[in-house]
Amino acid sequence: MATTELRLWTVDEYHRMIEAEILTTEDRVELIEGQIIQMSPQQPPHAATTQRVFNYLNTLLAGIAFLRMQLPITLRPNSEPEPDIVIVRINPREYIDGHPTADDIFLLIEVADRTLNSDRTSKARIYAQARIAEYWIVDVNARQVYVLREPGEETYQQEAILSEDAKLSPLAFPKIEVEVSQIFL
Repeated sequence: MATTELRLWTVDEYHRMIEAEILTTEDRVELIEGQIIQMSPQQPPHAATTQRVFNYLNTLLAGIAFLRMQLPITLRPNSEPEPDIVIVRINPREYIDGHPTADDIFLLIEVADRTLNSDRTSKARIYAQARIAEYWIVDVNARQVYVLREPGEETYQQEAILSEDAKLSPLAFPKIEVEVSQIFL
C-alpha cells in the first residue's frame, strides 16, 4: 500500500502563489505551519468584538504602537497567519516593504467565537515558536480573555484566564491598563 505525505509550503512559496494569482483575495486563506488553511467566515459577534477591541486598544496605544486588524504577519519558515489584531512597532513606511515579523510584534490577539480550540492549540504553537512574548485570546462566548505569556518550544508556559471584571497590562506597555469589561459589548 502506497503512503502519501502532506506537502507543506514555505512562506516564499506561498508568496509566489499569490504573485502568480493562484491564490487571490477571494481565497480567504492563511498559511499555518506549511498548510494553506481556509479561514472561517465571521459571525456578527466575532466581527463586532474584533472592531471593539481594535478601537479600544487603538485609543489606549495611540502614538505608542501601530495596531493592525486582520492583516498578515510573516513567521518564517512556514506560517503567515492573519490574526484579528496585532500590536506592532511603529513603522514610518507602515510595513509597505513586508509584513510585520516576530521582531516587530508586541502582542497578538485572536477573537474566538467558534475557533477557541484552534486558537489555543495551533495558533498558540506557531506564536510561541516564533517567540512572540504575549498572545491574548478573546473568548466571545464565555466573555473572558486568555492571556498567554512566556513562549516555549511548543506553546506558552504561562496562561491566565481573566473574567470581565479584570484589568491587565500588556507586557510591552506596563503603564497601560486594559479593562476587560471594555472589550465586550
